[in-house]
Parts: sequence; C-alpha cells; structure tokens
Amino acid sequence: MSLEKFSYDNRTVKWFAYAAVFWGLIGMLAGLWAALSLAIPQLNLGYAATTFGRLRPVHTNAVIFAFVGNGIYMGVYYSLQRLCKARMFSDVLSKLHFWGWQAIIAGGALTLFLGYTTGKEYAELEWPFDIAITVVWVIFGANMLGTILRRREAHLYVAIWFYIGTWVAVAMLHIVNSFEMPVSLFKSYSWYAGVQDALVQWWYGHNAVAFFLTTPYLGLMYYFVPKAANRPVYSYRWSIIHFWALIFIYIWAGPHHLLYTSLPEWAQSLGTVFSIMLIAPSWGGMLNGLLTLRGAWDKVREDAILKFFVVALTCYGMATFEGPMLSLKNVNAVSHFTDWTIAHVHVGALGWNGFLTFGILYWMIPRLFATQLYSRKWANTHFWLGTLGIVFYVVPMYWAAFTQSMMWKEFTEEGQLKYQFLETVTTIVPMYALRGLGGALYVSGMILMIVNLVKTVRSGSFVADEPAEAAPLPKVIPVSGKGHWHNWIERRPVQMVVFSLIAVGIGGIFEMIPTFLVRSNIPTISSVKPYTPLELHGRDIYIREGCYTCHSQMVRPFRDEVARYGEYSKAGEFVYDHPFQWGSKRTGPDLARIGGKYPDSWHYNHMLDPASMSPGSIMPSYPWLLEDRIDKGKTPAMISAMRKVGVPYPHNYELQANKDMEQQAKEIAASLKRDKLETLPDREIVALIAYLQRIGKDIKAAPEKPLAVQEGQQ
Repeated sequence: MSLEKFSYDNRTVKWFAYAAVFWGLIGMLAGLWAALSLAIPQLNLGYAATTFGRLRPVHTNAVIFAFVGNGIYMGVYYSLQRLCKARMFSDVLSKLHFWGWQAIIAGGALTLFLGYTTGKEYAELEWPFDIAITVVWVIFGANMLGTILRRREAHLYVAIWFYIGTWVAVAMLHIVNSFEMPVSLFKSYSWYAGVQDALVQWWYGHNAVAFFLTTPYLGLMYYFVPKAANRPVYSYRWSIIHFWALIFIYIWAGPHHLLYTSLPEWAQSLGTVFSIMLIAPSWGGMLNGLLTLRGAWDKVREDAILKFFVVALTCYGMATFEGPMLSLKNVNAVSHFTDWTIAHVHVGALGWNGFLTFGILYWMIPRLFATQLYSRKWANTHFWLGTLGIVFYVVPMYWAAFTQSMMWKEFTEEGQLKYQFLETVTTIVPMYALRGLGGALYVSGMILMIVNLVKTVRSGSFVADEPAEAAPLPKVIPVSGKGHWHNWIERRPVQMVVFSLIAVGIGGIFEMIPTFLVRSNIPTISSVKPYTPLELHGRDIYIREGCYTCHSQMVRPFRDEVARYGEYSKAGEFVYDHPFQWGSKRTGPDLARIGGKYPDSWHYNHMLDPASMSPGSIMPSYPWLLEDRIDKGKTPAMISAMRKVGVPYPHNYELQANKDMEQQAKEIAASLKRDKLETLPDREIVALIAYLQRIGKDIKAAPEKPLAVQEGQQ
C-alpha cells in the first residue's frame, strides 16, 4: 500500500505553548500577590480591583483556564496529530479555537477585576463568557473528533480516550452549571437556589478538577512520559481500566465538599462512598506512570524532564489519596473551611499540573524548533526551585490548618470558647508569609524556564509544517480474532463519545433528580422571605467584592460553631439565595448569623477601616462603598430576573421596588446619623449594611416545616 504524504500543524501547538507560559506567569503572579496580601494587608492598596476578593478569582481562573487550559490544548494538538497520523481536521478551526480562548481569558480577567462575577467558585465568569466558552469548546471538539475520524491509525491509543472523556464531561458540567437568568450584560442570577445550587456548583466544581485538571493531563501523561523515557507504558490494560473507572466514579464525588452542611445526608454519604472508591483508579494511573520509568532511574537522575514527570506523578498520587481522606467526615470536620483545602489544591495545581506542563514544554519546544534545550542546568535549577516552592507553600498551609481547627474548637474549663476568631487569624499570619515565600520560589523557577525557552527558540528554526507520511486507513477496519477485549471500542470513536457521556452522566442524574424533584429533601421555613430591593442590591455588592472568598454562610452542627456563631444552618434558609453563598474557606468569621449582631455604625466603620473595629484584622478596607451610588436603574431588572427564577415578588413589584428601597435606605441612614455618621441613603454602603443585617434573621425562633412544598412558598 502506498504511503500518503502530509504534515503536522506545529504552528497552533506553538501558539498554545506560548499562551500557557504567558498566562501561567500572569496567573501565578496574581496568586502570589493575593497570598502576600493576607500576610501584608497593605498590598490590597486601597483600590477595588486590587483587593483579595477580586484578585483571588482572577488567580484561580487564570491558572485553571488560562495556564492549564492552554497547556491541555498544547499537548492535545501535538500528541493527537501524531497518534492519529493526521493533520488537525481544520486549520481554520484551530485558529478560531486559539483566538477565541485567548479572548475569553482576557475578557474574563478584565471583568473579574471590575467585579463582574457570578459568585460561584471556578465558574465566576458571567453569562456572555459562558456562551463563548460553550462555542469555543464545540469548536475544539469538532476539530478533535474530525481529526480522529480522518486518522490513518486504526488503533485509538488510551491518551485519546482521556481527551474524548474530557471533552464530553466538561461540556456537560459547564452547560448544566451555567443555567442563569441575565439581569444585564454582565450580571445574572443562578437558575438554582440554596441547597440545589450548592449541589450543582460542587458537582461542577469537584469535576472541573476531575475533568479539566486531571483527565486531560492523564492523557498527556500517557503520551509524553513514555516518549520522554523512550519506553512503552507499563501496562496498557491498567490504562484502560484507569480510564473507565475514573470517569464513572469521579462524577459522583462532588457532595464531599458539602459535608455537615444543609445538603441532605444521603447525598453527603453518596459523595463520601464514591470518593473513597476513587483511590483505586487514581493510584493505578499514578503507578502506571511511575512504573513506565522502571529501568530508567539512572536517566531520571540526569534528565530534568523526567524529574518533573516523577514529581508530577507523585503529587498526583498525594492529591488523589488526600482527596478521598478529606471526604471522611471525621477528617472533614477538621479540614473544611481551613487552609488544609488550600494546601490540598496546590499540591495538585503546582505539582501535578504545573510540573507536568513544565516537563512537556522542556521536551516539546526543542523539537518544534529543531534544536537542543539551551541549558539543561537551568532546567534542573528550575526543578529544585519549583520543588522547594511547593514544599514551602503547602507545609505552612497544613500547619495553619491544624492551628486554625484546634483553636476554633478549644474551650476553657468553664465551657467557654477559648479564642476569639480574630486570634486564630493573627496566629497564622507568619504561616501566610512562609506560603508567600514558597510562591515566590515557584514563580522564580518559572521565570528561569521562560528565559531558557526563549534562548532555545532563538537558537533553532521553527518547523511550522512538519512533514510526515503514513498509509491511509482502510474503509473497513479489519478486526483480528486474537485482539484484546477493548479493541472493539478503540476502533469506534463515535461510540466512545456516547459511552463516555453515559458513564459521566449517570452519577449526576442519580444525585440531582432526588434533590430537585423530591420535595421533602429541601424543607422550607415559613418565616424566610425574599430579600428587599435594598438587601438584594447589598447582596450583589457582597458578591461583587468577593466576600465569599473569605467568609462562609454555613453554621455546621458542631458545638464550637453553634457557640461561636449561633444555631446551625437549615436547608430552608437558602431557598431565595441565587446563588448560594456557603463559601469554602474562613479567613474571616462565618456570617450566617451576623444579622442584628452589631449596630449599623459598626458595619459602616468596619468597611471603612476594619482594624478600627477588629484590631489586627487583615481584611482590606472598602472606602469606595461610602462614595459610590446604588444603581437604582437596575432594580426593576433585578426584581424581574429573580421572579423568573422562582422568587415570589408580587406582580408588577418592579414599579414599587425603588420606592421601598429608598424608604429602607433612609432608615439606615438615620440610624447611622444617630451614631454621628453622616451618609446619603443612596450610597452602596447602606445597601451592604442592609444585606448584612438581614442575614440569618428570618429563622430566629422559627420552626422548620419538613414537608412544606417549596413551590408553594413561592
């Protein structure tokens, strides 16, 4: 059979590689700034865009979707062409994919800095970006599947399985979690509320880690580790079991982020069970990668690329062991809302995603430019800087976590809480400073890599269209009777897509249908009413400023939390919360029962100068809230959007809402004036005070109605 000549598209690979490096540096610098601002509050600078609450979502989105996202596309575009022995399906789609993704990243970062956010972790981008992400993801999928269908290689290597599973799962997760009701161009409310919103969000949030930060990188691992080691994968059979077990089990584990919350107990237990089951496929994949290097350990000692891969796989194993352990209730009772979660996440992000990406870049860039890496010594130096950076980052965070948890839970002999919350914060500030040192080491290593790669690029000559040849794929693919049991699906990419969708969809269906359709799962409380227009504006300001990144609104049924904050939280409290605001980290105290705890003047002074009310506070100040006016023009659209998602405002209340808002605002302004604080009723600080004073008030002394119908309350 004659061979066909064709070429691989390296230009798109190069673009994505450059983008991964650029956005990675930007995202990590934003993270370093945010981390240092917890140790040195002056770094918040007194501007809205530079506060921790705005920097943190910029950092997480830049690292996840910009650095890791471009790293995924870089690796997929390089490996897929060679595994399929075919050029990418469409150069036009490749360009649309690249520029569309970069536009989303740049626009998303800008809007997050400006405070346009949905308030849902890892899904903060507003609805126009959600639509754009969907379009670009479809373009990526069409290009990938088109390439697979026109391949010249009958066998679909397991890396391609992981790419297909990633594309299917991320599409499902993104679409389901992004149902929202637009209020304006950059403002929307989640379609879901309270407990339901929490379940959907962490079904998405956990599986964004699973199917954006894990499965595509496992596909890259199965291609690049054997290539770099010049050895076959240790066990292909393991890799097949790894794939199907992982994509089926992972999707069920989201509720372990909501243990001891108002989520129904059965859902929490389900998340725990499947989280424990995840250890087997995860460690099977890690061991498969490490054992691929068997017999090559002498080379590992010399080769920085293999060092990066070994540590990446080790961090993957650590993170995927720790995750199931954190889903055990007795462990979660210690870890949740502390810096343990931060340490856990960064073992995966810095070690697994970061180091695997660095190793791929060091291996691939010289090949794209037909040259040698400029300095292997610099690459080894980068490895040690990065490794030390990870250690100095995560060890202080584990230390801080145990310190926090023990101090939160400690009582005196008389049965009183031993420590005020602020004492638990000031105690761990030195650990935050050490975390900053770790981040600085990690970033310095990345800067050294950039210099090394730039010099490598300059020393070589870019091969834009790499020539290749292969025999065409027969119209009818022969199936050997001696083939393995997985050969049938390996030769049928369309069926692979369908089966992958079924595997990842089952868990979500079993978790969500009872929560949405079984009325007794989400009991309501008759005294819980919708927010007033002024409180709704205040809640939007709270979300805009990223207060949820430091404060939770969920009192768990623990002695110390009830003693510190008040009665534990009930599911019925949150039926009008679009989106929910339970939080995942307590850098500040829980706010679920803050309403009525302090006078209006306390909140005013606290937002102007936190240390004046709480000496030693590391919270930034918010002076612009005292000057900026409430946008009354948005009120009718806000009320209308809330009614559309089920909040029972009266018919045509839009016409009355601003008048009611002005009346409530005047009452708060008068209250402030009595405490010698002059402010106009139309300032944003008044709206925020109204919201803070409302939180938790509705359920005080209110009995729960376990069989009430939520829709009936609306």
